[in-house]
Amino acid sequence: MIYTVTLNPSIDFIVRLDQLEMGAVNRMDSDDKFAGGKGINVSRILKRLNVDNTATGFIGGFTGRFVEDGLVAESISTQFVHVEEDTRINVKIKAGQETEINGAGPTISGEKLAELEAILAGLTSHDTVVFAGSAPASLGNKVYNTLIPIAKKAGAEVVCDFEGQTLLDSLAYNPLLVKPNNHELADIFGVELNGLADIEKYAREILAKGAKNVIISMAGDGALLVTPEAAYFAKPIKGKVKNSVGAGDSMVAGFTGEFVKSGNPVEALKWGVACGTATTFSDDLATAEHIKETYEKVEVEKL
Repeated sequence: MIYTVTLNPSIDFIVRLDQLEMGAVNRMDSDDKFAGGKGINVSRILKRLNVDNTATGFIGGFTGRFVEDGLVAESISTQFVHVEEDTRINVKIKAGQETEINGAGPTISGEKLAELEAILAGLTSHDTVVFAGSAPASLGNKVYNTLIPIAKKAGAEVVCDFEGQTLLDSLAYNPLLVKPNNHELADIFGVELNGLADIEKYAREILAKGAKNVIISMAGDGALLVTPEAAYFAKPIKGKVKNSVGAGDSMVAGFTGEFVKSGNPVEALKWGVACGTATTFSDDLATAEHIKETYEKVEVEKL
């Protein structure tokens, strides 16, 4: 079973209007409300790939019920720890440029954290856990240094989708996959990356620090998978960009779902690219049909 851990889920409230005028009354043209959070996005894409999974993390209040009900409506299993304060709302304003206003999230007590630790301690070697996104401020991202070892001790594989120091810390636990983008990779090492050779060089530094596989996403310039054996470049696919939210999460879902099934890193890369690209070209997370159409366009070459 694949588990996704979202410590700070959200309702993503997407607002569309032609122009946002500060200090004035603005009227939206349309809006949508989706269950949000990086791990939750992974769960939703996995389900569209017919990969059973369980979403866990912290959920609370009427906003939390909306998130949980949305997942149940998509036939996604949930095992959340319920907290008293409301799950946050993230507002994403699409008016020419995209503006985000993200909520802080609930306070998590030590008792509630222990409930999540117990869930992770009950996993087995047949499980894979996707840890993704930031933690609520009351915990801080250092909490992953407690949670990830619990899953590993239970025998589970872990996938870690973080940025910066949190990503570097996670490498001590030999994650199956990490997926920084090219800008995040450059920031980690304080360098300027010039071309695929540079990107592969520093991706191999990530492998040397403990990761089993590294995908470097490069937006419209494709993606690079680096494994201990080889490197593979997925060529970019042309299309109209509609959505930057959830594309990276979709890539993580596509790779993880296929790799857990087949153990084939190249095939996993292809499904990861298909999922990420299809979401980029969609208003919400990509549909199963769109992902399959995009998969047929994915071209991968060994470097």
